[in-house]
Amino acid sequence: MKKRIRQILLLTILSAVVLLLASTSVIEIATIGKTFSKMEDLPHNRVGLLLGTSRYNSPTELNPFYSHRIEAAIALYKADKIDFLLVSGDNATMYYNEPNTIKKDLIAGGVPAEKIFLDFAGFRTLDSMVRAKYVFGLERVTVISQEFHNERAIFLAQVKGLDAIGYNAEGLSGTGGFQVYLREYFARVKVFIDLALNTQPRFYGKRIVIE
Repeated sequence: MKKRIRQILLLTILSAVVLLLASTSVIEIATIGKTFSKMEDLPHNRVGLLLGTSRYNSPTELNPFYSHRIEAAIALYKADKIDFLLVSGDNATMYYNEPNTIKKDLIAGGVPAEKIFLDFAGFRTLDSMVRAKYVFGLERVTVISQEFHNERAIFLAQVKGLDAIGYNAEGLSGTGGFQVYLREYFARVKVFIDLALNTQPRFYGKRIVIE
């Protein structure tokens, strides 16, 4: 009986590993040539879609993933690689509002307020990409996040009919970002579960024109 349990457990673990690796491989292959780390190689797009994340890892520790995304978005705007920024993030409670926080930091970095549009219902990457197309009416977009996140976002965009490329904000080397990178493997499996179930954004809403 114990041997049978061990065999089932081993098979389960192996299946999970195969699923993780397969999901990652499919997404990486599908997005080859779609992400850019050098600004000079990046084509111009009218709108940059900045994907939100929390500003702090703790009450006193700034999240470097957040800081690097803000820096990348400001640099793209100043280099005329984008004309507008759509900030998509979580606004789940009155005490947590990613889009407004990001907008303040973008303005502080020199992006005019009238060039920034906010998507308060970007609860997940899936929501952000689908809403960019169907709520904000975008056909093409430059996604701004770290490379691993850009790949997943672009893959979702492709499936949903949105032409997307990505600008890779600086990541985090060493053990500092280990949990984030580990979570990404499971997030990629979730992509295919969502697609199989035809999961929709939590909210759609009225059309918003970026101009």
